[in-house]
Amino acid sequence: MNSKIIERVMNVSNYIINSNKTVREISKVFHVSKSTIHKDLHERLKYIDLDRFKEVDRILKYHISIRHINGGNATKRKYLLYNKYK
Repeated sequence: MNSKIIERVMNVSNYIINSNKTVREISKVFHVSKSTIHKDLHERLKYIDLDRFKEVDRILKYHISIRHINGGNATKRKYLLYNKYK
C-alpha cells in the first residue's frame, strides 16, 4: 500500500475518532469521495491498525443505527420550512 494512502487512512481515522463526524462530513473535509473514505475506514484500516479499526467500526455502526432518526428529523424540518412560506 502506498505511503500516502496509509497516511490518509490514519488521518481520517484520527479525525473520525476525535470528532465523531459522519462519512459524508469527513469526505468534505479531506476532499475525497464518500466511497474513498468508506474504503479507507472499512477495508484498508483493518490491515494497518486493527484496534483503531474496531473503534472506528463502533462509531460507524452507531451512525448507521441513528440514520433513520436523522432522516426523519430532516424531513420534518423540510416540511416545517415549506409550510412557513406557504
